[in-house]
Amino acid sequence: MAFNLQKVLKALLFSSNQPLTIAEIQEVIVRFHDSATTPEAEPAPAAAPGTVEAAEPPPPAEPGADAELYADVPALVTAAQIREAMDQLAAELRAADDGILLTEGAQGFRLVTHPRYARWVRALRNEAPPVKLSPTAMETLAVIAYRQPVTRAEIEHIRGVSAEAGLAKLLERELIYIVGRADLPGRPIQYGTTEAFLEFVGVRSLEELPATDVLSRQQINEWLQNAMRARHPSDSDMGLEEEGREEQLSLADAARAVPSPEPVAGEPAAPATPQPPA
Repeated sequence: MAFNLQKVLKALLFSSNQPLTIAEIQEVIVRFHDSATTPEAEPAPAAAPGTVEAAEPPPPAEPGADAELYADVPALVTAAQIREAMDQLAAELRAADDGILLTEGAQGFRLVTHPRYARWVRALRNEAPPVKLSPTAMETLAVIAYRQPVTRAEIEHIRGVSAEAGLAKLLERELIYIVGRADLPGRPIQYGTTEAFLEFVGVRSLEELPATDVLSRQQINEWLQNAMRARHPSDSDMGLEEEGREEQLSLADAARAVPSPEPVAGEPAAPATPQPPA
């Protein structure tokens, strides 16, 4: 059989314990051609008379009919050709339904077992079932994913509750990491997502996250600015009518506007309230 890129890729993926990128696959093909064009070693000089020549090792056995696998290998395989072959291989594996899938993550392509066989894999590795993230941790993770880099104070302003427990759980699961410190008073720590987060949600990059108007960077910035800016509540915020505010009197003005009661005949007049000096 002639050279088949799809079958070669399948063999490479099975033999690798790490995801393979397109660049690494192209490097393998270049390395194959370099080894095929390596000049043969020079013949050894003739032995002196009377000496016994050492037995030469036998030449490597030819793979027989499989030699066609190594014939007509193109010197250059483009990224588009590799991706097309990967798509065809992924479609064949899904159609075969043999429990093996081809996925592409942030670190490249790899073969994985189908999620429905997860219990068998855990039994083989003697692993406990994975612990699901709580709603609190999921909300904190969503804020970090769409806002990063983000500080703990910003997370708590957005969610309205403490984020300490959620951050500790996400750091333990290696879904987030400490990016650095913000250029703010106190130099607070900033958090961002890891590559494990991309595999956790099944995307190759942050650009593939679902679009959202609620957690967009612009709207979060506006919300934080409004939330952190001190502002006295207006009459409308308190449910008061704004019309006629100019006619409303303060308590002191209203007290001065009330006339003093007239003294009753036969009773002493009330002493006048002393006025403070001007």
